[in-house]
Amino acid sequence: MAPRDPSSDSGRHRAPVRTPVRSAVPPETDAERTTPLAPVAAEPAPPGRAHDPDLGHERGHGHGHGHGPATPAGRRVRMLLVGLLVPCALATLIGLVLLWPSGPLPHSTQPAGEVFDAEVVAAQAGDCTPGSGDGGCAGLTLRMDGGPLPGRDLVQIVPVEPSTPRFAVGDRVRVAYSGGDATDPGSYQVVDFQRSGPLIALAVAFALAVLLLGRWRGLAALVALGMSLVVLVLFVLPAILGGASPVWVAVVGACLIMFVVLYLTHGLSARTSAAVLGTLASLGLIALLSAAFSALARLTGLDDTTASLIATLGAPVDARGLLLAGIVIGALGVLDDVTVTQTSAVWELRAANPALGARALFSAGMRIGRDHVSSAVNTLVLAYAGASLPLLLLFTVAGRGPGDVLTSQDVATEIVRTLVGSIGLVASVPITTGLAALVASREEPGRPLGRRTRRAR
Repeated sequence: MAPRDPSSDSGRHRAPVRTPVRSAVPPETDAERTTPLAPVAAEPAPPGRAHDPDLGHERGHGHGHGHGPATPAGRRVRMLLVGLLVPCALATLIGLVLLWPSGPLPHSTQPAGEVFDAEVVAAQAGDCTPGSGDGGCAGLTLRMDGGPLPGRDLVQIVPVEPSTPRFAVGDRVRVAYSGGDATDPGSYQVVDFQRSGPLIALAVAFALAVLLLGRWRGLAALVALGMSLVVLVLFVLPAILGGASPVWVAVVGACLIMFVVLYLTHGLSARTSAAVLGTLASLGLIALLSAAFSALARLTGLDDTTASLIATLGAPVDARGLLLAGIVIGALGVLDDVTVTQTSAVWELRAANPALGARALFSAGMRIGRDHVSSAVNTLVLAYAGASLPLLLLFTVAGRGPGDVLTSQDVATEIVRTLVGSIGLVASVPITTGLAALVASREEPGRPLGRRTRRAR
């Protein structure tokens, strides 16, 4: 028998010996866990900045992947945010003090009658004048809940016209009492339906929906909504009625609402501060554009509602100022949605890839913002069109040309309102995205952003 070749024998036994050694090595070492993946090296360093290919991030900047303390760049950005926001907050508080209404507010020059609830217990067709046979009216039998005849029935004759609502048995209505003879039906008038029950039910359903979806953040959103209504009712409306400039009142009120709502809902953080700054800049742009184009278009603001207000107060009102105030406050509701969404998108992008710098975050955030702003502008246009639908129908049946209709006072007002708000909305995307990218790229890298975001939720 031929002797065995020692080299072949040893070669046959070395492979099984090496195999368990390789399998005993962990599939991923500590160094591999902390080493960024391929997307890290995909971003080139901007000119003038040193780039370390082994670490995959720029040297000397506050968005590295180490677990050390915050870098000076991050502190500088936070100080910049404070330096920009504190003067704006102080200016808002000073404006609030200066414009706060003092003294008695004007009241309606028309005497106010007592209004109480009643229920329709019978309804039938009848004559407007007894015995005339015209049948052009409806006879309503009302059971009054209050007023001078509580619990008693009262008959009301209501003309049946195209603009008259239809009443049925069981309807809850509001009845005005002029203060005359309590037994004379002519001293009473049906003025409206009672809607408190359905509105309360709808408000409860809305609150439950927000709480079920948002939980604690939904509760904060409801509290912020209540604070917005408080600002409108206690400051904006009384200040305008007290004779203050509607434009300045609207700007101060909108800034106050923005500070309260955004920080209360989203917390005191650099992300919220970026959204606040973006909203402030966009609101300023909207105020300037609305003032300029309302003057260029010779908009007076004297629509039917404003004319009724002037007649009720018996005093002159800055109608154009009311128009501008409405544009500013109306745009705020859409602006804060866009700015908060953009800042959240930028922070989520960096949480997904902490190596992204400000330039890459801005580019990615703008791709999201373009889709967002296109739908938001369409929403804004449709919202204003829906609110003005009866006016549009009126001009449609009037047989007037499109140019005549579009340049009329009422339609031109809505056009300026829509386009100015849309310009501010479009401008808010790059403004907010740039601020958010600058701040997010220099956030403290002490913990993974994704873990921090999940805990905040």
